[in-house]
Amino acid sequence: MSAPSATALDRIPGWFWPADQRLFGWFLSADAPGDLLELGAYLGKSAVLIGDHLRPGETFTVCDLFESEAPDAANEAETTGSYSTLTRQRFEQNYLSVHDSLPEIVHGPTSVILNHVKADSCRFVHVDASHLYAHVKEDVLAARTVLRGDGIAAFDDYRSEHTPGVALAVWEAVAGLGLSPICVSSQKLYATWGDPVPVQRRLLAWLAATPELWHTTDILGERELVRINQRKKPPAPDGELSELGRLSAELRRTAADLKKTAAESRTTVQALKTATKEIGLVGPVVHRAVRWTRRRLTRR
Repeated sequence: MSAPSATALDRIPGWFWPADQRLFGWFLSADAPGDLLELGAYLGKSAVLIGDHLRPGETFTVCDLFESEAPDAANEAETTGSYSTLTRQRFEQNYLSVHDSLPEIVHGPTSVILNHVKADSCRFVHVDASHLYAHVKEDVLAARTVLRGDGIAAFDDYRSEHTPGVALAVWEAVAGLGLSPICVSSQKLYATWGDPVPVQRRLLAWLAATPELWHTTDILGERELVRINQRKKPPAPDGELSELGRLSAELRRTAADLKKTAAESRTTVQALKTATKEIGLVGPVVHRAVRWTRRRLTRR
């Protein structure tokens, strides 16, 4: 099955930016076998892309409350305030607009996911459910349980100002549960409980050949972390660089000429203003002299 087009994804409401779409595609295309899991689906934007990478013999499971009541008051307030338009019917309609069949759907809180997904069975888990610390902490532990040794976890909203609970739960797992970050985008952190170094090396090789994405590597103590984002404009191909340089030089020369012309124009305008002022001062004197001469001539 071909990847869902950008137009197909754009039609589905949600927060799933182009850089993360590219990263999901790269991680999900790895050769490692295993099932797929998404905790928190909203209206299906990311699920549609994940489902495109489902292979024969694998299972894709989606877990979400949808329109059901939350398990506690804080979670209920969160879902009512942020996801009032979410229903299972809308999710299914969006998913089936791209795929022929639905994933396995667990309609309930993510706390029940271990009753439906086996331990050590998944190669990729997307955690994007509640933003509340207590719930995210459970989701992190569930992801660790279901992931295979080299599996990848993607955590949404790990740094947003309105989701400090996610940040705390995720970085706690990095500090104390053996979670190793691989890379981050502006919205998601990608990590593994396996060895991140081989994955990072492959990722950097791919990024070097992917001009649409900008990246850099930060050193965090003994760790390395790749930061990635979408370029505003892709860099020009090598063959176009010399032409761009020539055009840039011409533009700089033209700008300098215009600046010089503008300066000369300002000088000319100032001279005209001065001359006009001087004429204005001399004019009355000349008129009085002419009238005086006329009167003298008339008397004679």
